[in-house]
Amino acid sequence: MVRVLFVCLGNICRSPMAEAIFRNMVAQKNLSTYIEVDSAGTALWHSGKPPHPGTREKLAEYEISYEGMTARQILQGDFERFDYIITMDDSNMENIQSEYEISEQVVVKKLLDFVEESAEINVPDPYYTGDFDYTYELINEACKDLLNYILKKHQIKVRG
Repeated sequence: MVRVLFVCLGNICRSPMAEAIFRNMVAQKNLSTYIEVDSAGTALWHSGKPPHPGTREKLAEYEISYEGMTARQILQGDFERFDYIITMDDSNMENIQSEYEISEQVVVKKLLDFVEESAEINVPDPYYTGDFDYTYELINEACKDLLNYILKKHQIKVRG
């Protein structure tokens, strides 16, 4: 089982959007028994809350489920449990690198690091920008590339 954790600041906009999109891609390729997906935030302000209304609206537009998703803060144990911890921006990366002990077994990268020639290096936070469309486009593209990377690296064959 390959485990992927998406991380942003509050775990209500970008990381739950990435979790839902990636989980949907995994399910469409019948890989849910091989790849587990979750999300968390570096801050605990929104713990227990559902995704932001803008995130829910954007996911609903593409018929991507966010059912049962609630915000949580990243924990030290996540660095032993997950194979990939994928942050949305430099600030998220700095927060986890300064606050947590990171195992050498876990891959910690920014989501857009998986996109060749990306227009951005960080996924802009729509909580502040209000642009959930652009955030969705960036995350969707990067999730495709991340999934292809994981499939190739772990030699997982798509079934069905």
